[in-house]
Amino acid sequence: MPLSDAASGGLRAAAAMTVLGCSTGATAVLTGYPLYGGQAVRYLLAAALLLALARRAGPLRPRLRPAELVRLLLLSATGLFAFNVLLIQALRRTDPAAVGSVVGCTPLLLAVVGPLLAGRRPQARLLGAAAVVVAGAAVTQSSGPGDPLGFLFALGTLACEAAFSLLAVDLLPRLGAVRVSAYTTALAVPMFGLTGLALDGTGLLRVPSAAEAGALLYLAVVLTVVAFLLWYAALGRLGPERAGLFAGLIPVTAALSGAALGTATLHPGELLGTALVGLGVCAGITGRQSLTPVSAVMAAEPDPAGR
Repeated sequence: MPLSDAASGGLRAAAAMTVLGCSTGATAVLTGYPLYGGQAVRYLLAAALLLALARRAGPLRPRLRPAELVRLLLLSATGLFAFNVLLIQALRRTDPAAVGSVVGCTPLLLAVVGPLLAGRRPQARLLGAAAVVVAGAAVTQSSGPGDPLGFLFALGTLACEAAFSLLAVDLLPRLGAVRVSAYTTALAVPMFGLTGLALDGTGLLRVPSAAEAGALLYLAVVLTVVAFLLWYAALGRLGPERAGLFAGLIPVTAALSGAALGTATLHPGELLGTALVGLGVCAGITGRQSLTPVSAVMAAEPDPAGR
């Protein structure tokens, strides 16, 4: 029996946010590696894989419109370039738990901004569900030590995380998840590369350690290629408000993965936060579907997740 759009989208969104939450350790490994050079390598590898996947069916069609290129540039500049720069800077100044608590507010931001951009009023039910998710994320990872500048960097990371979804919504029906992912990652390469040349010069790149090489490979293949495709496929099925609820899983999965790997201890508060996130997601994802998801993304290309 085929899954409904809500169930299929929910599974993809949960998987994507789980990968993102578990990537905290990989990102932390790279705080000492040249920021711009490392990200340029990451996105170069990801773009090569995604463009090869996009060309499986032949020449890339349809051609990009000027407005789409502008939106792709904005998406890459905010959701990829600025997001990673601000995230690394926040992690250098603030405890990861505090950063996770701020980024955990993404569901509430999407529940408010998403419908406003579409010319609709935010739904009270989804706002309530998003608030429960945010509360659960905050309980899971309470704020740790850090400075005011680190908090501002975390707020910027939150805005860029929301832009990663909101700017993609209008692109997905015509271009599809694979092409949107491929183009944005390809555009990020010169952004990081040129910035690194200007700021770091010959220090743009160095030979990574084994741990750093593994982290770069994980971020390129698992987080960028796999999670991007899963998230944009979920966004097409659910719309930004419902898909955004699953961003509350980021601090939850970060805490659970740390406990599973033995790098952190799971506390009762984290279990309570996990339960609150699950309650909020279930409340938002079930019930009457009054929003129009970007379901046309599924018709624009073969489903990379194998449906």
